[in-house]
Amino acid sequence: MQSTADGTKKECSWSSWKGQAIDLLYWRNVKQSGAVFGSVLLLLFSLTQFSVVSVGAYLTLAALSASISFRIYKSVLQAVQKTDEGHPFKSYLEVEISLSQDQIGNYADKALLYANTCMKELRRLFLVQDLIDSLKFAVLMWLLTYVGALFNGLTLLILAVVSMFSMPIVYEKHQVRIYPHSLEYIFVINSQNNFLLNLNCFLSQAQIDQYVGLIRTQVNSVVGK
Repeated sequence: MQSTADGTKKECSWSSWKGQAIDLLYWRNVKQSGAVFGSVLLLLFSLTQFSVVSVGAYLTLAALSASISFRIYKSVLQAVQKTDEGHPFKSYLEVEISLSQDQIGNYADKALLYANTCMKELRRLFLVQDLIDSLKFAVLMWLLTYVGALFNGLTLLILAVVSMFSMPIVYEKHQVRIYPHSLEYIFVINSQNNFLLNLNCFLSQAQIDQYVGLIRTQVNSVVGK
């Protein structure tokens, strides 16, 4: 019974976090999403100009300056008005922020599961347990060398954040126009791929290349609509 209750509590917590993330990305609350988006972008742009140590130190100084100034302001205001409202951050100081043993164990179990999965997958790829998967991984790494030559990690992270906060709302507003074209594009790709797989045993390489050219022309015409 206790394990069922804990599982239900974890599922509700995950659903709550997931709902909050969706609300942020879809700009349900414009002020909240704008604040998060602007703060993350400001942090990333700061990291492109300054070191992590400098950005962390400046952010800490800014937070301390704001809290100390507010604390002094409230103390002076209480002295002038001769009131005893107590510490201005009393409600926040009383909030319990310590992690329980169950929470630490849960996070540790998840981290251990992800770490073991990654190590097993990397061992499988590097020791060529499956030749096709290892070749795909090698091609992916080769493509990433070109991506790395054009962008650094922070640039890619900035592009990812901008896409996360822009693409969902764009799709939501224009899905009536985007969805039919995306379905048509996927249908064309899948149908042509299946057709090629079926005819691969009967066509020569030159005929397959010619047919692939026709497929690309058809796809470009669909995308250009």
